[in-house]
Amino acid sequence: MAGTRKLGRTTDHRLSMLRTLTTSLLLNGKIETTEAKAKEVRPIVEKLITLGIKEQANVTTAEKTVSYAKVDAKGNKVLVDATSKNGRKYKKVERETIKKTVEIDLPSKLAARRTMFKYVNKVKDNDGKNIDLTAKLFGELADKYKDRTGGYTRILKLGQRRGDAAEMVILELI
Repeated sequence: MAGTRKLGRTTDHRLSMLRTLTTSLLLNGKIETTEAKAKEVRPIVEKLITLGIKEQANVTTAEKTVSYAKVDAKGNKVLVDATSKNGRKYKKVERETIKKTVEIDLPSKLAARRTMFKYVNKVKDNDGKNIDLTAKLFGELADKYKDRTGGYTRILKLGQRRGDAAEMVILELI
């Protein structure tokens, strides 16, 4: 009977674990796990990298009018006094409007980005800033593997784990 390994977990737990392993592998380039988990994560990562390579250049540029809040030297929003229709005074954020040339994803790249969000978690760095793994897949990893036709990962066997004798491996990006 064909299918995925259940790994002794419920569906929600298994999918969450695979998503976490996939995120860690794409973020760090290498993870140490059991052989069964590595064999389940490998096709997911290969699929995401292939998708990143295929959809990397599917963008168009357009000139847009962008409005954003003015900020002072300290990075705080600039507030101005305003009066409502009934005469009450309040503070509102002062805004700037500029024309800017931006890249816009074509529909197929947008669909690929949303597919990637299904398989990776949101990640923050040590400073608390968000790390965009989809940008890493479309940029850094797609450039690195654009000449390859698959086989982006490698499994190196380490031996058995001491506690339960599970076969341990290192799954890494080549």
